[in-house]
Amino acid sequence: MAAHNDIAVARVDDSAHAGHTAADRRNRFLGMRITPLNRRRLDNFKANKRGYWSFWIFILLFVGSLFAEFIANDKPILIRYDGDFYAPVFKAYPETTFGGDFPTEAAYDDPYVTELIEAKGWILWPPVRYSYRTTVRDLEGPAPSAPSARNWLGTDDQARDVTARLIYGFRVSVLFGMVLTVLSTIIGVAAGAVQGYFGGWVDLLFQRFIEIWSSMPTLYLLIIISSILVPGFWTLLGILLLFSWMSLVGVVRAEFLRARNFDYVRAARALGVRNVAIMFRHLLPNAMVATVTFLPFILSGSVVSLTSLDFLGLGLPPGSPSLGELLQQGKGNLQAPWLGVTAFFVIAVMLSLLVFIGEAVRDAFDPRKTFR
Repeated sequence: MAAHNDIAVARVDDSAHAGHTAADRRNRFLGMRITPLNRRRLDNFKANKRGYWSFWIFILLFVGSLFAEFIANDKPILIRYDGDFYAPVFKAYPETTFGGDFPTEAAYDDPYVTELIEAKGWILWPPVRYSYRTTVRDLEGPAPSAPSARNWLGTDDQARDVTARLIYGFRVSVLFGMVLTVLSTIIGVAAGAVQGYFGGWVDLLFQRFIEIWSSMPTLYLLIIISSILVPGFWTLLGILLLFSWMSLVGVVRAEFLRARNFDYVRAARALGVRNVAIMFRHLLPNAMVATVTFLPFILSGSVVSLTSLDFLGLGLPPGSPSLGELLQQGKGNLQAPWLGVTAFFVIAVMLSLLVFIGEAVRDAFDPRKTFR
């Protein structure tokens, strides 16, 4: 009997020890991911309530715009017809699929096609039944028309729904700004790292090149290049990238110049560590603290650049969803104030959110701030 009790106690002790070990492992794993320094930065970021809530609002708007085809589209999300399911958002179906006469893609806004489908099933429409390129039919007055129950923010001068164009235009603007910010950051950080780490003639020649390149009339060059090349998303991205990469060079260069003669860098050189490993493994993490604080402001500047080019007619191809093009329509149609007011409100809110996020990130990486 005593032997059985000893075995039971030993099993309990072993299970408790195993559970304690698993908890330790979990704590060590979390500790590796969230260090005390990162925890302090996260707490400082949350302490800035304006920036913290702006971050979540911006994430909500951006993630929602990624699913713009399910929010604003002239094609149904899902169709149930004759016992089968169809998803016109992902695939084009001919009208003959639903008992029509033409082998071309079905026009789902046609009452005839709608009656054919509803006779043997049902249609699930998105909240806004227009895409950014859809021409609204049967308007009560000439375009641009005022907001109504069917067109929540009215239509533009080409009878296109403003709500749909805002959703798609917001997505294009943010994606363009993010891609331009990432590419500019990579090039700028690499250039600043090379300058600051090697110094000497490399730094001197690179600085002279940046001074010459930054003094060039950017707007005139953009106008000339845009008039020669066919405008497009990637074309504009490449043109703006020629001048936007210089925004982070000075910050990274200063950090590398400061740390290139530290003792641990000299020790790494003495041990034969390659320059690339020293630059990107030991020095770059210190430089990224100052770099990250600039990213929200660089993103807002990238969005403003695309909006400005679209407003001047040098941006995306005609017909593309664009906030700058909507601003230009508001300028050209003063009798339709909802166009300019809507575009201005969306751009102002988007840029304000990015600025507030940038302020919160700056507070998070500020070593002088301590969350209490």
